[in-house]
Amino acid sequence: MHELSLACSLVDLACQRAQEEGASRITALEVEVGALAGVMREALAFGFEAACRDTLAQGARLVIIEEPAKGVCSACRVTCRLARFTITCPACGAAALEISGGDRLCLRAIEVA
Repeated sequence: MHELSLACSLVDLACQRAQEEGASRITALEVEVGALAGVMREALAFGFEAACRDTLAQGARLVIIEEPAKGVCSACRVTCRLARFTITCPACGAAALEISGGDRLCLRAIEVA
């Protein structure tokens, strides 16, 4: 379950930043999860709770924002949303689709007290 290590990394990053800013407690983390990032949101949430124990983030909420998958066709230059990973352009049928979004995991915001 790589989501536990992802949760630990997110919490470590948030705690480091909160300490740099002099915060005493983290109340929430806002995380963007792309549809193609290979992250199970339920497993990330479960791992997040464990990762927060005995840190500044203990008891914090995890807010997950889903980023849709997007692609740009290098043949016809159409940008489209994707329901799944594919290299075939839904507009022209060319096998020239490049992923342009929805493939990342990003810590967007930290709420502190």
